[in-house]
Order: sequence, then structure tokens, then C-alpha cells
Amino acid sequence: MPAVLVILAAVCFGTTGTALSIAPETASPASAGAVRILVGGLLLAAIVFARRSSRGGAPRASARGRGAPTAVLVLVGAVAIVAYQPTFFLGTTNAGVAVGTIVALGSAPVFTGALEWIVTRRFPGRIWTVATLLASLGVALLGGAFDGGSGAVAGLGIAGALTAGASYAVYALVAKLLITRGADSTWTMGVLFGSAAVLSVPLALATDLSWLGAPEGLIAAAWLGVVTTAVAYVLFGRGLVGLRASTASTLTLAEPLTAALLGVFLLGETLGAAAAVGVSVVAVAILVLVVPWGGLPSRRAERGAP
Repeated sequence: MPAVLVILAAVCFGTTGTALSIAPETASPASAGAVRILVGGLLLAAIVFARRSSRGGAPRASARGRGAPTAVLVLVGAVAIVAYQPTFFLGTTNAGVAVGTIVALGSAPVFTGALEWIVTRRFPGRIWTVATLLASLGVALLGGAFDGGSGAVAGLGIAGALTAGASYAVYALVAKLLITRGADSTWTMGVLFGSAAVLSVPLALATDLSWLGAPEGLIAAAWLGVVTTAVAYVLFGRGLVGLRASTASTLTLAEPLTAALLGVFLLGETLGAAAAVGVSVVAVAILVLVVPWGGLPSRRAERGAP
């Protein structure tokens, strides 16, 4: 089921901030983000190459499809992926793992729905609207409940998290557009993240990479690249085949749920009554998207739509 695959991907995403928290203090957001894409992007590209070698080639998106050429879409998606990494880690570093993740992923469905509406001229649908409104309410409760319930988080971290949410929306929509044009989902993720890995090389070299010399640094880098990138985006890409980009983006709010629980049980962050309510509301929003609602027009039109 496509929705389940996206939720599993979101659980993998949800471990990102926690993985960074175990890295040495010298692992800056820019450095960790670049390393994550280098490791994960190259691994995804290697998977695509291996599949092409064994199958004699994989389906690709048509460069002459309606709208922007495939090469342009890949470049836009790759730049968005590169931009997401340091801004996301900036959010988790300055606002806390739970709040940074919640704001980034909580804003992503709104950004994705708006961009999808602009690009495809198709309203995401009533089900998505209800689910996103519920999820936004849950995210607001979560965001205000952490840090002792005061909601006093760093403005720089919030700005970074919002930028990450917008970047996520761009590359999720680009991936869906490529898949809609006939591209294999794994090929799509491999090309997008492989291209992003190339773009990340100068960024990585411009940062302090000394943290990779420590055992905990290597463990963090491996987890970020393999689990939160390669495995997660193979799952996300396959789920995206049967979902609209806006729906998939809302389902990935399972990520802040995962991050919140990890923040509480592993990092000692506080989860109060309001946050518990927020978790429940987000869970209900996800169920609204997962449960089949009979013959509602917005559900019938969803499958295969960009």
C-alpha cells in the first residue's frame, strides 16, 4: 500500500535529528547535511546503476514531456535537496530536535499543496485539506509544548526549519512529476540524489569534516546516509507512485511523531499534555489520509495524479 511505504519512509526520516545529536559537536548543520547527501546520494545512484546493469536499462522520464524538460526538473530537485539538508539541521540544532523537525515537516504539506496547485492547476482535494488542517493543529500543539511548554525557541532555528519545509515541497513535487512522466521511482530518487551528491561535494569540502574521524561521527554519517536517505527515499519513491505529492507530504508527518518520541525517550526532551494531544491529532490526520473513503471524487482522482 503506497501510504504505508511513505509512513515507513517517514519513520526513517524521523531519526535524522537524533542521529545528528550523537555526532561530535564539530559536526555543523552544513557539514552533516552535505555528508548525508554524499553518502545517501551515491548509494542511491549505485542502486540505480546496478539495476540498469542487471535489467539492461530502467524506464526514464521523457525529456519531451509537457512542461519543463527532465534535465531542468532534475537540477531544480537536486538544488532543493541540497538546500534542505543544512536548513533542516539548522532548525534541529537551534530549536531542538523535536521542534525543528516538527516545524520543517509540519510546514511541508502546506508548501507542497500550494505548489502542486500552482503547477498542476489541480486542487489537492477535500480529504487532503481536512487532514492538513488537522495536522497543522497537531503540529502547533507540539511546537508550543516542547521546551518546557513556553514555546521559546530560537528564531533562527524556526526560519531554517521553514526553509527546509519549502525545499522538501519542491523536490517532492519534482519527483512526482518525473514519476508521472514514466520514470521508475528508484531511478527518479537515484538521479535526484545522485545529482545532489555531486552538488554537495564542494559544500562538504568547504566545511570542517574532522568529526568523521571519531567513531560516533562515522556511525552518525552512516546512519544519515544509509537509513535516513537511501532506504527512506526508496520507500518514499515507491509510495509516491500511487499518491499525489501533497498527500505523500502530509503522510510524512509521521516523521515529527517519530522525532518527538525519540526526543523524549532518548534525548530527555519534555513531552507535556499539550504535546501528547498534538501527537494524537497528527495521528488522526494521517488516518484520514490512509483510510479509504469510498467513492469521494478527491480520492478517486488522487492515484497517479501529480
